[in-house]
Amino acid sequence: MQIRQAGPDDASAVAGVHVRSWQVAFAGLVPQHYLDAMDPSHEEPGWKSRIAAAQWPSTGVLVAEAEAGIVGFTSFSASEESSAIAEIGMLYTMPEAWGTGLGKQLMAAAMTTLGQADYAQAVLWVLEDNKRARRFYEAAGWRPDGAAVVDTTGGAALNKLRYGHPLG
Repeated sequence: MQIRQAGPDDASAVAGVHVRSWQVAFAGLVPQHYLDAMDPSHEEPGWKSRIAAAQWPSTGVLVAEAEAGIVGFTSFSASEESSAIAEIGMLYTMPEAWGTGLGKQLMAAAMTTLGQADYAQAVLWVLEDNKRARRFYEAAGWRPDGAAVVDTTGGAALNKLRYGHPLG
């Protein structure tokens, strides 16, 4: 397994992981019609743009690549709140890789990269009802910081909690 900085040619594979992981991880949490309508070909242009616009190491996408290709990724940037705070926007792996330690490896690589970018703290948002993801983040030392928002993905009101983790 290799974890590396994503390049524009990785956009299609990242879009595939993004859609497949959402469709499995968020079943029962996000409206099914929204998940069913997700299509990697619709996500690919956005990923190509994000990857091309990265300003490493303060913003970017890391991919986890196995023999079969890209099986996971994480994306990060400066938080809208403060340039001293990094935000991990996404961390997803193919469902077949869940429980293998791949998510932990991606998180560790992201935290190392964010530390090198001189961020003091990192934050991320997680659906309140996503118990599996919350257990994962809490096991990695992330803690809810009291901030919460309501997201309307797919037309449903979804509560999201912000988690924080010190860097450096």
